[in-house]
Amino acid sequence: MRFRTALSATALAAASVLVLAGCVDSENPGGGTEPDPETTEEFEAVPYEEGTTMAEIAESGTLTVGTKFDQPLFGLEGPDGTPEGFDVEIANIIAKHLGVEAEFIEAVSANREPFIQAGQVDIVVATYTINDTRKEVVSFAGPYYIAGQDLLVPAGNPEGIDGPEWFEENPDATVCTVSGSTSLKNIQEYTSNILEAAGYSDCLEPIRNGQAVALTTDNVILSGLASQNEGEFELVGNPFTEEPYGIGLAKDDTEFRNWINDVLEASYENGDWAAAWDATIGDILERPEPPQVDRYE
Repeated sequence: MRFRTALSATALAAASVLVLAGCVDSENPGGGTEPDPETTEEFEAVPYEEGTTMAEIAESGTLTVGTKFDQPLFGLEGPDGTPEGFDVEIANIIAKHLGVEAEFIEAVSANREPFIQAGQVDIVVATYTINDTRKEVVSFAGPYYIAGQDLLVPAGNPEGIDGPEWFEENPDATVCTVSGSTSLKNIQEYTSNILEAAGYSDCLEPIRNGQAVALTTDNVILSGLASQNEGEFELVGNPFTEEPYGIGLAKDDTEFRNWINDVLEASYENGDWAAAWDATIGDILERPEPPQVDRYE
């Protein structure tokens, strides 16, 4: 079957030149495939119902996306001032299916919900862990990736940190993480001696100068920081949580959420998700299988 992409009248011309590979396997929506240009077929564009979020975005010509600008591999500001990374490519896949361009606004962990609630962005794609507390104020599509929280320490791990329990045994040691993040909430179960920063890269200098002994957040974020500062840091390599990354959107916009989930599942099948991973993270980490999206009610 064909994946039907509905567009407003002004976006139909743009959509006519786009292609989508394959169709979604309803029995295995999380299965990944390699990009295969031989399976591409044209979009079948139909108008969105007036008043839907998809119609409004398509009419505007721009998908406004909140993302990180300081996260290597996921969202890092490039030479031209625009971010680059896996989150950026996921947002571009969604924009492509709407027949519009993505416009990126810098988001940090603490302002993701306010950005969505205030209507400053259409979606947030920013290493954004889905959890029940956040679902009280925003909705999520996805997940599109599942990370695990770990610890970044100086090369050689001079303190011998082997996991979060180490901080229970060493209560005077300081760990750094970001204000408003799931990582902060998780590490608070082990220690209250926490240095809170605005961004994860802001934790590197405190580790260098001895103000903190480690940075904790998701392993893929830490891998990016380690690769960007080669020879200075290493991962402990003992993930202690599962962090499903989702796409944040306005609370209870079920139709838009379901549509984004359709796009994600299609990207798993047609190779777009795999191509996005390979282009941004593939040189650092082996590509996993994409997760099954959660169609919660």
